[in-house]
Amino acid sequence: MPYVLKRYDVIEGKRVEDFLVDVVNLSSSLASKLLQKGRVIDNKKRRLQKGQVLKSDYIEVSVFQALTKGLKPLFQTEHFAIFDKPSGLLVHPVARSTQYTLIDEIRYHFGDEASLIHRIDAETSGLILVSKNAYSKFVLNEMFDKKEFIKKYRALVEDEIKEEILIDKKITTSNGKIKLKMKTSEDGKDSSTLICPIKYDKNKNQTLVEAIPYTGRQHQIRVHLDSISHRIVGDPIYGLDETFVNDFLKNKIENEEREKVTGASRLMLHAYYLEFAFLNRTYKFCSKQEF
Repeated sequence: MPYVLKRYDVIEGKRVEDFLVDVVNLSSSLASKLLQKGRVIDNKKRRLQKGQVLKSDYIEVSVFQALTKGLKPLFQTEHFAIFDKPSGLLVHPVARSTQYTLIDEIRYHFGDEASLIHRIDAETSGLILVSKNAYSKFVLNEMFDKKEFIKKYRALVEDEIKEEILIDKKITTSNGKIKLKMKTSEDGKDSSTLICPIKYDKNKNQTLVEAIPYTGRQHQIRVHLDSISHRIVGDPIYGLDETFVNDFLKNKIENEEREKVTGASRLMLHAYYLEFAFLNRTYKFCSKQEF
């Protein structure tokens, strides 16, 4: 997500938030956000606050400059769009130095008011819903909070699963040295996932399953499957030695070694189905990707 510093000669006596809207052509919400995050500074590198009156000289604004690598929405209306995210693409930046994420494509196509409604892990592929304006953002976020969406995933897991399993285990943050890792625990938040077997590969001892999460905890499907000893193939974090995981997160693991240890060169988890109702119409989407 590349940020660039742009310099603007000030209009003396004008409030900074008005200047950002009238001269820099930012929306009022984006102007407020940039001021809150300290991304508007004066000629002496001092952070400007909302309500400050501009004096002579210039200000610098750190603005997002969207990039595109050709990823286009799978579907769109006036209010929302659906992207079919490839594995390996972050949905949003984890640091200012992050160069390219799905947010780039979203803002490139739809501008600064567009926003992610939900997220999936970088290595998880599949469907992502995006709002295109403030109205749809509010409505769709409310719907997600009320669990008015149907989301289905496909995962390739180790060993055979013969019957449907409802995994109803609470999830919380792990207390190990891998800080982003989650775990099942009675001290966690209620979490529920339905696992349905689709096909078993006897030669590889792997089962293709459908996973339907009824809650939306971080790493929920990955944690729940690992908790019943059916780790997702290709998962570089769960069910593995923490030394390997730590090295992987520090980019010390080559692809060949990763595939040998985890069983695949990517996480074999795919968000393939999304269904919801919006403005009295029901929408059903299926990903065009496959493992």
